[in-house]
Amino acid sequence: MAETCEESLMEMYKSFKPEIAGNLCATYFFDISGSNGGKWFLCIKDGKCELSKDNASSPSVTISISDQDWLSIQKGKLNSQMAFMMGKLRVAGDMGLAMKLQSMFPGPV
Repeated sequence: MAETCEESLMEMYKSFKPEIAGNLCATYFFDISGSNGGKWFLCIKDGKCELSKDNASSPSVTISISDQDWLSIQKGKLNSQMAFMMGKLRVAGDMGLAMKLQSMFPGPV
């Protein structure tokens, strides 16, 4: 089980299901605040996924959350939909793409 946000994003990245992504072309920007946070980009294109800290111009979806809440979601202690409803998880951009994350990256996202 991941102990840091970066480790959890790496685990998420490794669980990528290209058959579900199909020909999707999207960039997800994770803006995670806190001492264990950071900024990461998941770029999906042509059935491939790339995780980086490089700045991507105009992401399709921006996900903002604290490091503690992100790790709670990843450990199954906090439901992502509840976090969204409580204002702990903020999503900007294409909501349909945001909702597709869970199917492309199986796990507690």
